[in-house]
Amino acid sequence: MNFIPSDLQGVLLIEPDVHRDPRGFFVESYSVASFAMGGIGTTFVQDNHSLSVAKGVLRGMHFQLPPHAQSKLLRATRGAIYDVVVDLRTASPTFGQWRGFELSADNFRMLFVPAGFAHGFCTLAENTEVQYKVDRLYAPACDAGIRWNDPDIAIDWPVVDPVLSARDSAWPLLREFCSPF
Repeated sequence: MNFIPSDLQGVLLIEPDVHRDPRGFFVESYSVASFAMGGIGTTFVQDNHSLSVAKGVLRGMHFQLPPHAQSKLLRATRGAIYDVVVDLRTASPTFGQWRGFELSADNFRMLFVPAGFAHGFCTLAENTEVQYKVDRLYAPACDAGIRWNDPDIAIDWPVVDPVLSARDSAWPLLREFCSPF
């Protein structure tokens, strides 16, 4: 596996080794030993799986507040997504900055998002499935988010009029949210 650091401290793009032959492929998508050698010593406690039927579905920008802040390991197992992280760590030199990564069933890339980041994605294909691991159980009382189209963050999404949930449409702007990280 190749662990590629981004310029947002702790965010890693992961390219697993893909073994292909006429039958198909084999990929080791997670190994505690490989991930520890790549700098990820996180213990995952829950797996999640989402299906977005339409192209242009936007889910985000989500995070959990301390003490239940989550680190995530994401991959698209069908279709493709534009995956975005925003640094919410107020002491970080990259506070409020975002980065985007394309994850797809074809490129096999995964993204590790440490606690202290808002996370979201936009589907680039119909019937896209995303699977991800988290290191803290879901805690409804700590569920939070920021607006997907916050003008101060200015994420360059690949969609103008996304398919959104009512909840994702109503998150506050980052400047209205007092970051606990």
